[in-house]
Amino acid sequence: QVQLVESGGGSVQAGGSLRLSCEVSGYKASSYCMGWFRQVSGKKHEGVAAIDSDGTTIYADSVKGRFTISHDNARKSLYLEMSSLKPDDTAMYYCAAAPAEFRLWDEYVMVGSDFPYWGQGTQVTVSS
Repeated sequence: QVQLVESGGGSVQAGGSLRLSCEVSGYKASSYCMGWFRQVSGKKHEGVAAIDSDGTTIYADSVKGRFTISHDNARKSLYLEMSSLKPDDTAMYYCAAAPAEFRLWDEYVMVGSDFPYWGQGTQVTVSS
């Protein structure tokens, strides 16, 4: 069973930075596709960034140039480096994993149903 545990959330002022981490266990395949979603209370999940084992990365337009997703095979961890944070980035951030064979493409828009494995989330609050 795939398990995902996020950490690194917190409160920061606008313009600040945070690094989210996601520890992954039970994901036995050497290939992978993983990503970060975020959700504001009462709204739908929004795909933030995703990465696959071919090295393809995609980002939501709202975070391009400010967020960077990465994966560490040795540590079995997923990361999201967030900089130039804005109050609009305030949300619960979730780490999610797609089936190992799933591959990203440039025009792909993240859909929650493509990622069957989810962590519990970590809160990010950005104050103005």
